Amino acid sequence: MARSERTLLQPRIIDDVFTDAVDTVKPRFEVDIDAYVSRLWEANPAIYTLLLEADDIEAARQKLYDHLEQSERKIFEIDNDLHILEKSTVREAIRVFRSIIGPVNEYRTGVSALDYLHKLARGHTDELRDQLSPGFLLEFINLFRGIDGRSNIYFESRQAKKGIPGFLQMEGRKASEARTEILNELSSNMQKYLRKYPSGLEEQVIEWRKANKRRILNYFDASEADWKDYQWQLKHVIRNAQPLLDLIELTEEQREAITLATKNKLPFGITPYYLSLMDNKLNVGYDHAIRSQVIPPPDYVKQMVKNKSDRGLQFDFMGEHDTSPVDLVTRRYPGIAILKPFNTCAQICVYCQRNWEIDQVLDPGAMASKTQIREALSWLDENPAVGDILITGGDPLVMRNDSLKFILDELAAKKSIYRIRIGTRTPVVLPQRFTSETIKLLSSYIEYGRRQVSVVTHFQHPYEITPEAMDSIGRIRKAGMMVYNQQVFTSDNSRRFESAKLRLVLKSIGIDPYYTFNMKGKEETRRYMVPIARILQEMKEEARLLPGMDRTDEPVFNVPRLGKNHLRAWQDHRLVMIMPNGSRVYEFHPWEKNIHPIPPYNYMDVPIYDYLEEIAARGETIRDYRTIWFYY
Repeated sequence: MARSERTLLQPRIIDDVFTDAVDTVKPRFEVDIDAYVSRLWEANPAIYTLLLEADDIEAARQKLYDHLEQSERKIFEIDNDLHILEKSTVREAIRVFRSIIGPVNEYRTGVSALDYLHKLARGHTDELRDQLSPGFLLEFINLFRGIDGRSNIYFESRQAKKGIPGFLQMEGRKASEARTEILNELSSNMQKYLRKYPSGLEEQVIEWRKANKRRILNYFDASEADWKDYQWQLKHVIRNAQPLLDLIELTEEQREAITLATKNKLPFGITPYYLSLMDNKLNVGYDHAIRSQVIPPPDYVKQMVKNKSDRGLQFDFMGEHDTSPVDLVTRRYPGIAILKPFNTCAQICVYCQRNWEIDQVLDPGAMASKTQIREALSWLDENPAVGDILITGGDPLVMRNDSLKFILDELAAKKSIYRIRIGTRTPVVLPQRFTSETIKLLSSYIEYGRRQVSVVTHFQHPYEITPEAMDSIGRIRKAGMMVYNQQVFTSDNSRRFESAKLRLVLKSIGIDPYYTFNMKGKEETRRYMVPIARILQEMKEEARLLPGMDRTDEPVFNVPRLGKNHLRAWQDHRLVMIMPNGSRVYEFHPWEKNIHPIPPYNYMDVPIYDYLEEIAARGETIRDYRTIWFYY
């Protein structure tokens, strides 16, 4: 269901996630803003007093700067009894609030959160009632608590004070036993969450999928041998709603979206194999991430239809128009280039970065001409600094082997090329594609010490990982190729420990987690988006509990036209404003920082409040996410 439908079916308003005191089960237009404003001033009475007494916004700004300086000095005083980790939160909260009230950030964003706060403190709530969302107020409730040393990160009912944990006051076996008790509690808590997300390798799920496969084979009057033939799978890619209606339960919204998409000739397709991974009954409820991959929500379809004629300009979030020095090539880094010889896939992912480029699933005109390919390959000869080539598209493994061989032969003949990466989702949606012939072809270009060949794929959820996928990955690895995974962090795989479970299952079948991508800020896929704060929270609080070998991925944000920004690095981004709807505005610095003076990029995130509403409607306990506000 889209966000709007879920809200209508199960309306709820998120409170301040600590006390449950700000009610209730009401539509947003009935929210009691006064209760949130009251909580705002309770969060930091000193800031309220400063704002109330300031005659104008500039006086308020100066008073706040002075207060923040004093607050920061205070945490360095010897008799300050806050825990050192709580002091760290205070420093970060002060840093963020200074940035938000900075005049230059008001100028660049066209918004002054300070002006709104000043007016609220001076009693202008009524005139702002329709302008400010609960998300805006909750951002500042938590920010003000953070500045005051009451973040509630470590305890919900009291401040974290100075103190030494018991196990550090002990020695020897006694200390070890005390520490073990704490570690066991952390591990047990993690396991409780991991059990919520079955993988496709679990016995019961395997049996369900066998039954699904039998129904699909009967529907297409096909055999087990057909099922194992990737060409049969491609021939029977599902391109309209009817097979889905006949084989699985769909919501009314899903039916309407598929019908509208196919009626308007938007790219839509699902392989029979991938369909078998869907629960045939809606009440099973484990396949949410699988359905969301390929069944578009109505708002996505309407946006795509509306901008169908100019979608290349409308939806090219990464600015590939401006980073393509020659047809079929994208370059954003010194030593890496992307080669896109094939412009379609075995099935279409709704939130694909290149949805604006793909006309239809298995488009017969998707293959670039040999002239275009040769021109792109000639460009590589003129730019020998490029040594790492990612072949993607579209999906290059939907090409015939002879077409793939032509490209690989040309690349292997270039002395400058030391790595060839194949970007493909076929291990997920069409594992049958990895025939002995295909694996032999790919691995034949490996030259140890000179040229590496790797497969980069996109498993999104542990429910996608099946015995068939595991078998294909095993044979790829035995042939000497590494396999890496790039996950897109979405509303469908971002619940507590959901991505941690994916990492564990990926490693168990021989895949190394490589990147976790923050969702591209594409308006048509907004309902999939997750706040940056959540990916930071996941990285610290969930992935951190796994062994280092299970958390080899790097969380990144893609800066349009420039490239990846590593989200773990404070120095590469900063929060500069809170918008009236609760959105955070981040200033992202390019990877070239400290190397070359490239200008930063301002990005408006999805509001944390909206995300919490979304997952609450999916049955999540919002208290579990209470620290999200303190990830900047």
